[in-house]
Amino acid sequence: MVDNDDEVAQDEALDELASYFSGKAPKIVITTSKNCTMASYEFCAELVTMLPNAQYAKRGSNHELRHVIKQAKAKEFTDLLIVNEDRKVPNAITLIHLPDGPTAYFKLTSYTPGKRIANHGAVTAHNPEIILNNFNTRLGHTVGRMFQALFPQLPEFQGRQVVTFHNQRDFIFVRRHRYVFRDTERVGLQELGPRFTLKLRSLQKGIYSRNGEYEWVFKPDMETSRKRFFL
Repeated sequence: MVDNDDEVAQDEALDELASYFSGKAPKIVITTSKNCTMASYEFCAELVTMLPNAQYAKRGSNHELRHVIKQAKAKEFTDLLIVNEDRKVPNAITLIHLPDGPTAYFKLTSYTPGKRIANHGAVTAHNPEIILNNFNTRLGHTVGRMFQALFPQLPEFQGRQVVTFHNQRDFIFVRRHRYVFRDTERVGLQELGPRFTLKLRSLQKGIYSRNGEYEWVFKPDMETSRKRFFL
């Protein structure tokens, strides 16, 4: 089901992400959960190369999330991205749009580092193009706008890089490629990596809070129908 375009446009003109679409440049800080392992550090390093205006900040064992959020807001970051792990494997991402939210929590699966992708290309520092596929509902529009707000609005086409967020049955497949011109008529794609899949588990209004108000929360009984999707 696709939401009414006029209603969605009105909502987007007034939501917390509107300032980005009015010209505000993204400034992103990426960190991890406490006591993470090398796998999470490596994933964060790849995310820094994927998001042009991102930097990594190591999280100390005594740094509670509320303190991390406070510091990020004080330094005027537009987004905070937290990589969580389980059994030494990155397994979730929390994305907080600053300073007023929203906060999205995604399960992370099928992560493949760029170095493990056969015939992968070399990454450059150019701003990539962004492709968003199949984010059709009101919830999907919000999630797509959160992804879009992570990237500069003016791609540098000479870099020939593209980051794709492809939604299929509420699984979001994230890929990064580069256009390869084989001759005057043929264009191919070379994968750069990393490669991973996200699935939205919750969308909270405002900044993350244990007792915050949620716009949407995944529940197991939502999967009873194979024809019902939310993004």
